[in-house]
Amino acid sequence: MATDLPVSDVLSVGSGALDGAPAAALPSVDSVDDDFIAAGGHPTHVHDFHQFLYVPLGRIVITALGRDYELSPSVALWIPAGIPHSARFDLDSLFVVETFTTERHHLPYAETTVVNVTDTQRRMLLGRMRCSESHHDDSAVFAALSNGHPDCLPLPQPTSHAASTVARALIRMPSDPRTATEWAESLYTNSTSLRRAFRAETGLAFSEWRTRLRLNHSLDLLAQGHLVSTVAARVGFVSTNGYILAFRKYFDQTPGAYVRRTSPASAA
Repeated sequence: MATDLPVSDVLSVGSGALDGAPAAALPSVDSVDDDFIAAGGHPTHVHDFHQFLYVPLGRIVITALGRDYELSPSVALWIPAGIPHSARFDLDSLFVVETFTTERHHLPYAETTVVNVTDTQRRMLLGRMRCSESHHDDSAVFAALSNGHPDCLPLPQPTSHAASTVARALIRMPSDPRTATEWAESLYTNSTSLRRAFRAETGLAFSEWRTRLRLNHSLDLLAQGHLVSTVAARVGFVSTNGYILAFRKYFDQTPGAYVRRTSPASAA
């Protein structure tokens, strides 16, 4: 069931120190102390089902096998059954969780995998949040969600007011052409502070963060069959050539090669 889960039902959180522990030694979610959960997480645990996690509002960091995955409104996370994981989250975060049994569903990912969330998937997930009836283990939903883009680039989210405001606006409209200076002016701050915030909070310069966002959004448009030139314009690149060069830099292939590799025809 897709839902805005109570904090006590959300995932597991912790330092990740137990990620390598045998599954039998890991605590179940139900056994976690409520005070610990209220502080923003669960200790490391493992599921016997596949889990899809999406965070349309707020922030969550999943730690699995020593690696951190910070989720944002543009990406989701597949956690295969049997993968020990923990989580840290803001108490005002909104979670959408779908679970699928291993007996009925073959997950195409053997490891914890970040996927780009398409507009269609996002609408479906948010719509299911309003349903009171349980929809766990839905085959149609599994098919729709397992069709995501595992190639999307990591995109940590800034946390300070100005930087997070810019990030949310760009997620809604990646093609927004405003520079860091123009964004800063609109938020009554200075561009140096804004750039420093992006660097300190995401590990990326503002320009690189925006480029990654645009490239991630472009994957969905390519999958929908749009021309490369159309995709470049819709996500905010000034020229098609600039988009192709950026795509090649980050994905080590051209957009055309990516489409050929990931198209259903090539998979068949």
